[in-house]
Amino acid sequence: MAEVTEKKWYVIRAVSGQEAKIKDYIDSEINRMGYGEAVEELLVPTEKVIQIRNGKKINKERTYFPGYIMIKANLAGEVPHIIKSVTNVIGFLGETKGGEPVPLRQSEVNRMLGKVDELALSAEHVAIPFTVGESVKVIDGPFNGFTGSIENVNEEKRKLEVMVKIFGRKTPLELSYMQVEKL
Repeated sequence: MAEVTEKKWYVIRAVSGQEAKIKDYIDSEINRMGYGEAVEELLVPTEKVIQIRNGKKINKERTYFPGYIMIKANLAGEVPHIIKSVTNVIGFLGETKGGEPVPLRQSEVNRMLGKVDELALSAEHVAIPFTVGESVKVIDGPFNGFTGSIENVNEEKRKLEVMVKIFGRKTPLELSYMQVEKL
């Protein structure tokens, strides 16, 4: 390819739930057909979600925009056809029937990628805005099922002091954010 055109961001619409698989497949197809140069980046925006299962923290990745894959590429010549011929690809976002794929505006790209960066930075910060006096239910640990009110919130340690009635006596418990849910 002699002419060098600027690569722009596009959004590929894909079957939801298959994003990562489709992304890998597009990648290998484009390289197999010798158009690796045309594509700079393919990404599925995801966020890290922390879930508690049986008292264990599980980090899961959740697709942030289900059914969408972002691609930074020079969509010239065969590239759009290769992408569209991939199984489970529905097409490009914003294209008109038979028209060219429409690139994202820089502001949209920043918003989508900004979200990705923000999520990468805040992956460990599960902001759970608990407030003193709020009623919560213990969902993990030996006091599972008990309810109580928050006496103290320790942001740094991400712990709560919850006053729970046990055998008719108020007892303070130190619990992590993950061990309680709001009532």
